[in-house]
Amino acid sequence: MKPQLISTETIYEGRIFDVRVDTIREGDVEYKREIVVHRGSAVIVPVFDDRTVALVRQYRHAAGKYLLEVPAGSLDEGEDPITGARRELEEEIGVTPENIEKIAEFYVSPGFLTEKMSVFLATGLTKTRQNLEEDELIEIERLTFEQALDKIRSGEIEDAKTIVGLMFATARYGHSI
Repeated sequence: MKPQLISTETIYEGRIFDVRVDTIREGDVEYKREIVVHRGSAVIVPVFDDRTVALVRQYRHAAGKYLLEVPAGSLDEGEDPITGARRELEEEIGVTPENIEKIAEFYVSPGFLTEKMSVFLATGLTKTRQNLEEDELIEIERLTFEQALDKIRSGEIEDAKTIVGLMFATARYGHSI
């Protein structure tokens, strides 16, 4: 039997996420949980015709350093993940995909965060132009899958969504990418 939600109180409302405190009853035990509420994210592994993948290098303040990541972004209110993936791909990399396919979906940290990431493989890319938001200061790097996997093994790629995306894309399509 699923635990019962007794009450919920929003204690912070932000641009990207909110924070609430839930009171839950599970059997005879009552407890509180602090929950970060997030609309979800779209993650894209963009593969070009030359079989390179585009990653972005950007400063991540929470980590205190620049990280190399696949393009990704938070979903807008009510936006479905595939629409968000197409939007983020053009914003960050400046391309539109002919083909886009979901290859994975996962919760980032379900102990306290509602965010679910949907991971897409994008191919048949057509160059348009980047449309970065004011605070998106990124550099694009194109790597072969072998180079990207080497960077995962060496610890240079530390971002979980990037590791998941690259591993799923490689495992699913192997050398056919």
